[in-house]
Amino acid sequence: MVIVGAGPAGLTAAYELCKLGVESAVIEKDDLVGGLSRTVNYKGYHFDIGGHRFFTKVKAVEEMWREVLPNGDFLRCKRLSRIYYDKKFFHYPIRIPNVLKSLGLWNSLLISLSYLRAKLLPEEPAETFEQYVSNHFGKRLYSIFFKSYTEKVWGLAGSEITAEWAAQRIKGLSLRTALLNAVSRRREGKDGVIRTLADEFYYPRMGPGMMWETVARMIERSGSQIHLGAAVEKIIWARDQVRAVEVRTGGESRLFEGTDFISSMPIREMIQRLTPHAPAEVIRAANSLNYRGFITVALIINRSELFPDHWIYIHEPGVRLGRIQNFKNWSPEMVPDEGKTCLGLEYFCSRGEGLWSLPDEELVELGKRELEKIGLARGDEVEDGIVIRMPNAYPIYDSAYRESLQVVRRFLGSITNLQTVGRNGMHKYNNQDHSMLTAMLAVKNILGAGYDLWRVNFDQEYHEESRAPRGEAHDELRLLASSQPRTPERVAR
Repeated sequence: MVIVGAGPAGLTAAYELCKLGVESAVIEKDDLVGGLSRTVNYKGYHFDIGGHRFFTKVKAVEEMWREVLPNGDFLRCKRLSRIYYDKKFFHYPIRIPNVLKSLGLWNSLLISLSYLRAKLLPEEPAETFEQYVSNHFGKRLYSIFFKSYTEKVWGLAGSEITAEWAAQRIKGLSLRTALLNAVSRRREGKDGVIRTLADEFYYPRMGPGMMWETVARMIERSGSQIHLGAAVEKIIWARDQVRAVEVRTGGESRLFEGTDFISSMPIREMIQRLTPHAPAEVIRAANSLNYRGFITVALIINRSELFPDHWIYIHEPGVRLGRIQNFKNWSPEMVPDEGKTCLGLEYFCSRGEGLWSLPDEELVELGKRELEKIGLARGDEVEDGIVIRMPNAYPIYDSAYRESLQVVRRFLGSITNLQTVGRNGMHKYNNQDHSMLTAMLAVKNILGAGYDLWRVNFDQEYHEESRAPRGEAHDELRLLASSQPRTPERVAR
């Protein structure tokens, strides 16, 4: 078996194969495992590429986490996250006293009236992110708490992002449910709790990379191989099957042959590397699938405490900064010196944009200035910093993506021994647990099952919208092996 990608999806596939006694070769272009869920170690300071909560309702995923790391390696975190807007901090999830105090009674009244108008006169059909969120929260709250941050993340106006992304991430959450949660303070795990409002999660004491580095060692001990620094150059196929993957590693080309192939590499790049070429229509469709990149500027601050949050969303339009992670608050063990703090300043941009191309030194200086501008730390308290760029972090749900993805999916459905998994492999905004689930089901498909991987995180509960089903909080999302035969229309392989 050949697996392309050593992120959560690729490593989960290899891990599941190992448990079945099946060896695999995992190919990863980077020098670290974990993909977007990696943990970087800089002079003993550990930080994520974004913060990664370990929270799932998928029994198989939770079981794997517990198999890999003992309970002592998991910290139980009481979530604290806030929104920074207009030089004020707003708790998220919403807390009514905090909103009233920070926005004032008059602004709060206008928000309420805007919400009532949205309920009485919603924009139908809601085809864009702006329309969808405005229908759920009202235009005024959309402009305050969604517009600036969303446009920073995607580099697109809210009117250019499809409603599908909003429906996937925040369906079930509205001003009404947020206010009800603020009143009742319902806790995660009870029936009907929307996961956006969940206030507790688990976290490996040395970051998510601790999980995936351990999985990688277990895979290699079982006899499988993980090849780092191995960039895919060609995916060789004929008729309806992939025959081999050619990679560039150590300055040389190497061929990996197999009977089945699982890929989590960006679907656009995968299509581009097919040899012989895919049909022109498929290439055009794949090339129109776009991604948003992600820069982490990790700063070491000469102060023991800065703020109590795990992360803060920066909705202030006057800075380019999008979000701040405080890794010491995720786990004290991430920071080796108790007198210091390590922050991850997150900037969203696409490869080729000006911000992406700035030298590391300029990005560190930008982070220092913006941190001081919003009043969280002084620039002269920053004693060191490092920059990590992550291309293809977020698949973009623009107006053309759905039709293009359908074209690619139809083509992939004709290749019988190839399955695409994970966020980039499916151009789908899966979180870690659902990326893992696609990999688990892909392995079952190799053994003859008939799971439709594209339905994961489509017609059942999801990270930002899910409600715990009564008495079934730890099922497998009710995905059962189909009794129907696999066909290209049912399972894209």
